[in-house]
Amino acid sequence: MALIVHKYGGTSMGSTERIKNVAKRVAKWHDAGHQIVVVPSAMSGETNRIIGLAREIMAEPDPRELDMITSTGEQVSVGLLAMALLAIGKQAVSYAGWQVAVKTDSSHTKARISSIDDAKVRADLDAGKIVIITGFQGVDEQGNITTLGRGGSDTSAVAVAAALKAQECMIYTDVDGVYTTDPRVVSDARRLKTVTFEEMLEMASLGSKVLQIRSVEFAGNYRMPTRVLSSLTDPLMPLEEEASSGTLISFEEDTNMEQATITGIAFNRDEAKITVFGVPDKPGIAYQILGPIADANIEVDMIIQNQSVDGKTDFTFTVPRGEYNKAMEVLNGSVREHISTGSIIGDPKVSKVSVVGVGMRSHVGIASQMFRTLSEDGINIQMISTSEIKISVLIDEKYMELAVRSLHKAFGLEAA
Repeated sequence: MALIVHKYGGTSMGSTERIKNVAKRVAKWHDAGHQIVVVPSAMSGETNRIIGLAREIMAEPDPRELDMITSTGEQVSVGLLAMALLAIGKQAVSYAGWQVAVKTDSSHTKARISSIDDAKVRADLDAGKIVIITGFQGVDEQGNITTLGRGGSDTSAVAVAAALKAQECMIYTDVDGVYTTDPRVVSDARRLKTVTFEEMLEMASLGSKVLQIRSVEFAGNYRMPTRVLSSLTDPLMPLEEEASSGTLISFEEDTNMEQATITGIAFNRDEAKITVFGVPDKPGIAYQILGPIADANIEVDMIIQNQSVDGKTDFTFTVPRGEYNKAMEVLNGSVREHISTGSIIGDPKVSKVSVVGVGMRSHVGIASQMFRTLSEDGINIQMISTSEIKISVLIDEKYMELAVRSLHKAFGLEAA
């Protein structure tokens, strides 16, 4: 039988009754002969509650101390799940990230996993135990507890699955798979049976909230088959049915991929645009602008540098909306001091909408169809970026849902 990793989100762990249901589901897989490792999130709302307490004490909480307290949510979850399994007669043991150990760098609140010591876990599995490991957290070389950022339990689960060379990593959540777009925006969005890692990576990076992008990167790097499926089904449903439900993210492209030009429409509401006017058009200017932004640990997404006029150019880029004020402070401080520039303006009320599909490689006219659809709805495009399998546009946030619905219909995504 196989080694399987289960990951359960905060909604799945949201109450003691739901934790008992998770235990029943995990026990079912174990009873079938599989070795099971479980990576649960904190109970829904718990991490936000802890962060709220921290902000009552300190407006900008110290990152190291924030990691210390936010990591406790997952520790409660693993302990409760272990108890729920013990209560129904299963051997189970829980571990915090530092006990395994999940080694990370020292980037508090945004740490990256460097290695996982699997010896202790394998010994427990060989002894017939179900092993439960905290998601979202690890430990750096100095012994400090670190966390991986919001949604980090997905990354933990895939990393554990890769370290253990599991057959599959099953991500249980409150949705039953990956859809062509968010069903809350488009009522006839369709669930995908399979999606390639490339497409899922693009969709995660472009705003799809089903999986954290780093979890998809891990899955791709280690060729770990990953399935997204619902934890809200009957925990005692037939195992064979459950094992084939949801959406499988794999390396195998669908044999009908040439017919499926576009796989999905992704969007991100949380974008902000910044333009630096009248900067000198000379080598190194992009680094002088974006270097300090990177040093402040702010991610940059779309970038445009305009044609030079009289030795001056305009430089526009996007950052996460939550980092907008911090980015403007950096630009108006250290950047303005070192380069001769005109005004610096920003717009925190923009959104990104993207079409994604590996079928774009063998089809022409995708961009023109996308731009025509937006034009017919009177939606102005502010920025454009492309890759081999996606086209993204930046638009005013008030038009985002209209754009998603129109593009979903234009590319026929409601049809199977």
